[in-house]
Amino acid sequence: MAMLRLFLREFWLFGLKQAWACLFGGSFLALILATRLYYPEGAWLSRYDFLCFAALGIQGLLLALKLETWEEAAVIAVFHVVGTIMEIYKTQAGSWAYPEPSLLRIGEVPLFSGFMYSAVGSYIARAARLFDFRYNSYPRMRWTILLAALIYVNFFTHHFLPDIRLGLFAAIAVLFRRTQIYFTVDREPRSMPLLLGFLLVAFFIWIAENIGSFGQVWIYPNQRHGFALVSAGKLGAWYLLMIVSFVLVSLVHRPVLLVRSPGRPAPIAG
Repeated sequence: MAMLRLFLREFWLFGLKQAWACLFGGSFLALILATRLYYPEGAWLSRYDFLCFAALGIQGLLLALKLETWEEAAVIAVFHVVGTIMEIYKTQAGSWAYPEPSLLRIGEVPLFSGFMYSAVGSYIARAARLFDFRYNSYPRMRWTILLAALIYVNFFTHHFLPDIRLGLFAAIAVLFRRTQIYFTVDREPRSMPLLLGFLLVAFFIWIAENIGSFGQVWIYPNQRHGFALVSAGKLGAWYLLMIVSFVLVSLVHRPVLLVRSPGRPAPIAG
C-alpha cells in the first residue's frame, strides 16, 4: 500500500507540474479553441490579430505575476523569430495555409503563429526548472548545435534538395544513444532515456497540433474541405523540431551533468 500511495502521489504531482510547465501553451491553445467557437463574425479586430494581442497579454501577465522568468521569456522570443521564418517559407511552399484575414502578418503568415512555436520552447524551459533536469552522458554542445542547425536547414532545403531526415534520425540516435535524463517529481530523482523523452513530448505536441488544427487557425491541404486528423507522419517532423527546440533552450538553460560525487553539478561544456 505504501508503494501504491507513493506512486499515486508522484503521478498526481507529475501531472500538476506538467500542467504548470504548459501554462503558456495551454492558455494559448484554449484561446484558439474558444475563438473558434465564440469569436464574433465581422468583428473590427480579426481573430488572428486578437490571438496575437492575447498571446502578448498572457506573456506580460506571466512576467508580472512572476510565474515566468525573463530567461524563459527570452526563449519564447527566440522561438517566435525562428518559427515565423519557417512559417513564411512553408506557407509559400504550400505546406499549410492561414485562411483568415489579418493586419498583423508577414506575407501569408499572421504574427500570432510564432507563438505556437514559442509554446514549445516555453514548455521545455519551464519543465527543466520545475523538474530540475540533470543528465548523464550528454553530448558536447557543439555537436548538438550542429545537429539542430542541420535539422532546421533541412526543413527548408528538402523542398528542392534530397531530404536527409533519415540521416538526421540516425545522427540523433547516435548522439543521444547513452543520454539519460533525470527529473525530480517529489523527492527521489527518476530517469528515462532522453530519446524516449523526446518522443513523448513530440507525441503530445502532435495531439496539441490536432486540437489547434480543429480550431482552424491553419489548415493542411487535406483539410480544405473539413477537419481531418493531422497525419501521424508529422510525428517525425515534430521529433526533429523537438531537437531544435531542446538545443535552443539549452543555450539559455545550460544542461547540467549529474555527478554522483559531492559538490555541485557542472554545466555541460561546449
